[in-house]
Amino acid sequence: MALHFSATEYSKRFERLQTAMDERKLDCMLLFAPESMYWLTGYDTFGFCYFQCLVVKRSGEMVLLTRAPDLRQARHTSIIENIAVWTDREGADPTNDLHKLLGDLDLVGTRIGIEYDTVGLNGRHTRALDARLKAFGETQDASDLVTNLRMIKSGAEINQIRKAGELADDALDAAIALAGPGADEAEILSAMQSAVLSKGGDYPGNPFIIGSGKDALLCRYKSGRRKLSRNDQLTLEWAGVWAQYHAAMMRTIIIGKPTARHLELYEAASAALIEVRDTMVVGNTVSDMFAAHARVLDAAGLVRHRLNACGYSMGASFAPCWMDRPMIYDGNTTVIEKNMVLFLHMIIADSDTDTAMTLGQSYIATASGPQSVSRHEIDLIVR
Repeated sequence: MALHFSATEYSKRFERLQTAMDERKLDCMLLFAPESMYWLTGYDTFGFCYFQCLVVKRSGEMVLLTRAPDLRQARHTSIIENIAVWTDREGADPTNDLHKLLGDLDLVGTRIGIEYDTVGLNGRHTRALDARLKAFGETQDASDLVTNLRMIKSGAEINQIRKAGELADDALDAAIALAGPGADEAEILSAMQSAVLSKGGDYPGNPFIIGSGKDALLCRYKSGRRKLSRNDQLTLEWAGVWAQYHAAMMRTIIIGKPTARHLELYEAASAALIEVRDTMVVGNTVSDMFAAHARVLDAAGLVRHRLNACGYSMGASFAPCWMDRPMIYDGNTTVIEKNMVLFLHMIIADSDTDTAMTLGQSYIATASGPQSVSRHEIDLIVR
């Protein structure tokens, strides 16, 4: 069995879930988010692209409803003992199988929490599920319940993220070694991904992001590679991944001589990152952190060139992206607590001059202040 945590760790997680269910007076949870299933049981799969649901009763009983290809996947990777399989066939409606399963579990007339806000439950299945449960019991949107529990990491989870941070550092080292005039983006990307996978890491929740020239202003992956010019800019966003736990980083590397605008934007980005990092104090809110980001960059005249969010939570994530809640944006009242892990990114895209500057690092909230999971400083990298 490929479990990454002890039985005691999983037991503590269920106790936290049970307490949260008690507070909302829920008799059971229908978990659809792959992150929730992984956190609670270790179940590790990309099979969430099809309908599957982990039914969790407050009493502790758990049943996974999934397709045949994931039967052994669940047995090999999780603590789930009771697995039901719905059959692929023309006209199949797995929400009917789930409805029957809930009846067999004596849940008629109970209060049921449902994870709606996840890629693990598409719109078509949501409509079918709601119709089937309309007269079955009292349902409520509990999409945030496990997410809120996952925000606060255990000591064992922090260890996984620190390992992911080491792999992220290794990936940056690989990029720096290759970056320079004439370097091929494809070789840089390959080396970065190899630095993670060759040391036992995992594929990331979304592709590594790489772009040079005008494409250095982008913050999403796209296909197509180019070779770096004598004077160029290379934006990279990537993550070390260990046991599905992510530690993201971001840098814009200058190739050749930095322009005056590059230096101006770096000064603003580094000042903003330091200000946001120093605001990542237990008891503050993530909105306080965004306010620090906006204050510094707006004072530098960059309001048109910055984003409306400056980071998000890190944890065990699955496709299509490694971004987790809470997002760091204006008005988010989530309070920073010990053992939250946040990726702080300062992204400046000046389309007026086609100049990019980014700077990002992941930090752990501790009682004595934020701790970087990276060994790298935030200096401007010039190659």
